[in-house]
Amino acid sequence: MPSISQTLESFVTNAMQLAGIPEGTPAVIKPSNRPEFGDYQINGIMGAAKKMRTNPRVLAEQVVKHLQLTMATRIEIAGPGFINIYLSPEWIAQQVTEKLSSASLIEATAEPQTIVVDYSGPNLAKEMHVGHLRSTIIGDAFARVLSAQGHHVIRQNHVGDWGTQFGMLIAHMLDQDNNDLALQLADLEQFYREAKVRFDEEPAFAEAARHYVVKLQAGDEQCLSHWQQFIDISLQHCEAVYQTLNVLLTRDNVQPESAYNEQLPVIVSDLDKVGLLSESEGAQCVFLDEFMGKNNTPLPTIVQKSDGGYLYATTDLAALRYRQETLKTDRIVYFVDARQNLHLKQVFAIAKKAQFVAEETRLEHMAFGTMMDKSGRPFKTRTGGTTKLIELLEEAQQRAFDVVSEKNPDIDEAERLAIGKIVGISAVKYADLSKNRTTDYIFDWDAMLSFEGNTAPYLQYAYTRIRSIFRKAGKIDHHKVVITEPSEHQLALQLLQFNTAVDHVAKDGVPHYLCNYLFELAGNFMTFYEACPILKAEPNTQSSRLQLAQLTANTLATGLKLLGINTMERM
Repeated sequence: MPSISQTLESFVTNAMQLAGIPEGTPAVIKPSNRPEFGDYQINGIMGAAKKMRTNPRVLAEQVVKHLQLTMATRIEIAGPGFINIYLSPEWIAQQVTEKLSSASLIEATAEPQTIVVDYSGPNLAKEMHVGHLRSTIIGDAFARVLSAQGHHVIRQNHVGDWGTQFGMLIAHMLDQDNNDLALQLADLEQFYREAKVRFDEEPAFAEAARHYVVKLQAGDEQCLSHWQQFIDISLQHCEAVYQTLNVLLTRDNVQPESAYNEQLPVIVSDLDKVGLLSESEGAQCVFLDEFMGKNNTPLPTIVQKSDGGYLYATTDLAALRYRQETLKTDRIVYFVDARQNLHLKQVFAIAKKAQFVAEETRLEHMAFGTMMDKSGRPFKTRTGGTTKLIELLEEAQQRAFDVVSEKNPDIDEAERLAIGKIVGISAVKYADLSKNRTTDYIFDWDAMLSFEGNTAPYLQYAYTRIRSIFRKAGKIDHHKVVITEPSEHQLALQLLQFNTAVDHVAKDGVPHYLCNYLFELAGNFMTFYEACPILKAEPNTQSSRLQLAQLTANTLATGLKLLGINTMERM
């Protein structure tokens, strides 16, 4: 079932062409959000009139003349050329009824694609920290939305599992008591820290670590066995975080850096064959004219160091080629922080020029900002260290349990613990997802756990309030949906705009659009609930309003699920 905007667009586009507006001119149709300006507004007429050198109001009159909207009660021209559309309550009620009987609230895409989503990507030498949160949950929400629309989504967890640091870890591992090794590896951060101190302070240890790197890269069986042991334990740590976060990444989605090792010399050779490779101070580089540094000199992308070693750019190029040639992707989207913007732009450009990726394949870097503390600095522990992500999530659950216990002390402790887990994790996720991903944001426990404002607890509580109405009402008799009151009209309109918000997320990777939509929907429901009695209404009216409440609950639950957030029957 198409959205209202999509339904109107075909009529408006046809009317614009009949009015003489050049074909291809976009029909800009948006919800007015102001009842006095109608339900929807066409506001692209002035731009078209300027290009045509004609009076915008006269042009708007011509569009309205050809606008055959049977679903509208009236169409008005406002100001210098805005067109306000007032939709029929009967038509809106019919759309609500169809939504309620639909198998899915999410409109299936007419053009399904194979889309690779690259997100999370922790370094397996350490435990996941707060810096991995945004990539993991924004990427997961984006992948959920695309899957729900019917796209074939391939999740790729490009974990760091190779390089010098693993020689250091193997050397330290071999010096431990094997009976105590599993216990020590339970705290990966501490194990890594101990190895790093030894690497920096003990020359013999540093030499041994470098030796193990060489042996590892040469395929030494013993080194590979120790390396695999470390990788398995590291991935178990990651999987515990993903499970706690309710993120859909699994071991099957892991495509590590090491998977591309054999392709790295091939990448360098193939770049040379197509004339993209240049030597600079012994290193093999690609220079592209579109990337210039100071003094107007081209910036290099180094793909092989002077000592023969490879870099992230080489691995990223191999990954792009694999995703194009093996996974047959139409679109590749990277959720990587904004500091990697130049690196990814260079890699994308090289991949296209070398024909590792087809020209028509879309390559997108969906960058994000940093999570900050209240002082405006990057989020750290009290001692200044990096905060483990699992510890942050455990604290979230405890804080949420305390809040729930204070509000509802009569609920059984086991249920309060279960509610606290869902509310705490959801609060952390939603606080991030509700912010524009391109900006930094302040991490604030009190704000994110509040039951007021644009927070997960507020939306989850709104859902439970609706569910409580149905427990009191009992069985719903599905009489005809009738819309007579302004708050009914506004709520129904908002419900029918759900897919517009979902489309925004799918197109631009902006979950905050969906968060804002759900927050406004909950607010519209509260306004409706206060203005329009449900349980005390006469039977037909009660049935109609219960159906509006049902669609609201369904939409809240569906939208939150797309964000990876669970709902509960009570809080």
